[in-house]
Amino acid sequence: MQAHLEIGKFNDLTVKKETAIGVYLDSDAGDILLPRKYVPGGAGVGDVVNVFVYCDSEDRLVATTLKPAALVGECAWLKVVALSRAGAFLDWGIQKDLLVPYSEQSVKMEVGNKYIVRIFLDERTQRIAATTKIGRFMEKENTGLREGESASLLIYRFTDYGIKVIINNRCFGLLYENEVFEKLHVGDKVEGHIRRIRPDGKIDVVLGKTGTEGIEDAKVAIMRALKEHRGFLPMGDFSAPEHIREMLHMSKKTFKKAVGGLYKNELIEIKEDGIKLKKVDKAKMVQNFKF
Repeated sequence: MQAHLEIGKFNDLTVKKETAIGVYLDSDAGDILLPRKYVPGGAGVGDVVNVFVYCDSEDRLVATTLKPAALVGECAWLKVVALSRAGAFLDWGIQKDLLVPYSEQSVKMEVGNKYIVRIFLDERTQRIAATTKIGRFMEKENTGLREGESASLLIYRFTDYGIKVIINNRCFGLLYENEVFEKLHVGDKVEGHIRRIRPDGKIDVVLGKTGTEGIEDAKVAIMRALKEHRGFLPMGDFSAPEHIREMLHMSKKTFKKAVGGLYKNELIEIKEDGIKLKKVDKAKMVQNFKF
């Protein structure tokens, strides 16, 4: 049975025949060439290979085992490597550069600069292209997201209201700068979770993991800081939130919960002037943490 082909994505395709230039893979769109240099060692007729499929410069379907920076339906921060009459070409990690037609450029793109783009498939031509006009691809409502769930965030733009992000390649969200404890740049991919979905559909997000998983990460960060500072940190309930944010890259609320957990685990002592690492046996330390 022939596999249903998805252009611009990875497909599991069966080797149909071998030639001097490579192998041909079977699909419902016809045979697709996988050039010899990309054929996995030992792969032969009847074997299934996982490949990315796209159109070459002559609009022929071709396969590769190289992984592009983004697939169709995803957003990425890519660098312009050339300009032509057709538009700007981006390096996206495979042999053929990715075209952003002039009609898909919200600003004039320049060689050497990087831009957030959305990868899409032109249904009429079956060509893969990119656009900086990503708003039309973003879901406006009924995203199916839930408050508290984890999400992949792409830093999109810095605004007066906060940091605008792209959530799961699907919709926009807002990250408030006073809740960010690390240096971020446009194009960074970070892990976060949905903090609030507003009545108007706008979404607030925060960095890091949610719930107990986030507290466990904070406990590890505090333990590492204690080890780096000879077992003592002059921090506690008396510490300013800004100091905790600068030192440990977490909120004061998270710090207090993590310290409480470490105290309960009998790994630290809470002093008037800070927290102190207790002398515990190695087995107990290994049981709680992996450094």
